[in-house]
Amino acid sequence: MTFISANLQAVRARIRQAAAAAGRDAEGIDLLAVSKTMPAEAVAEAAAAGQRAFGENYVQEGVDKARQLAGLGLEWHFIGPLQSNKTRPVAETFAWVHSIDRLKLAERLSAQRPAGLPPLNVCVQVNVSGEDTKSGCTLEEAPALCRAVAALPNLALRGLMAIPAPADEAAAQREPLARLRQLFEQLNREGLALDTLSMGMSHDLEAAVMEGATMVRIGTAIFGERKKPQGLEQ
Repeated sequence: MTFISANLQAVRARIRQAAAAAGRDAEGIDLLAVSKTMPAEAVAEAAAAGQRAFGENYVQEGVDKARQLAGLGLEWHFIGPLQSNKTRPVAETFAWVHSIDRLKLAERLSAQRPAGLPPLNVCVQVNVSGEDTKSGCTLEEAPALCRAVAALPNLALRGLMAIPAPADEAAAQREPLARLRQLFEQLNREGLALDTLSMGMSHDLEAAVMEGATMVRIGTAIFGERKKPQGLEQ
């Protein structure tokens, strides 16, 4: 068994255990392997171990990797901050974008999504911890942004995403995630029919599952520690 395949098994076991503790079905929690800065060979190794969905933070790196591995039938998710002038390659290449934090981005992705592709699945990113350094709209801005995004053609608004401030204690990890879940539930009550809560990473996977995550984004626990290569741009 390879390093990556063993790590994938361990992460899947963590998801099952967390789901059991939360009284949830682990089948309702998707694993997104965050492959940013990892070589295509590492992605192929994870794919050989049964992983199909991969998350990328850098536009050109993600586009290049998707093209290089096009024969593997993988699903590519863009999860990093996105500049308005970089939307076209994302609209043309990715199946999901998790980091919609302003209407202009969504409008450009909608206009640039090729007609031959299915609607681009998108999540609105919410800055649940109120950090100045984090992307995402505020909790207060999110409802109006979600309704505007949902009305655009060529996009399918699937849900919400967040990257909370790191915390060591389980209760502190769960608090901002609970705010995202409550917003998710509110928007569904208002008729938006969302099905995706993209939250939880290697350090807070269990807290995210307890708070209802339907997709966890795991990088380090699968691929090991990473260093950002020189020259990578969003």
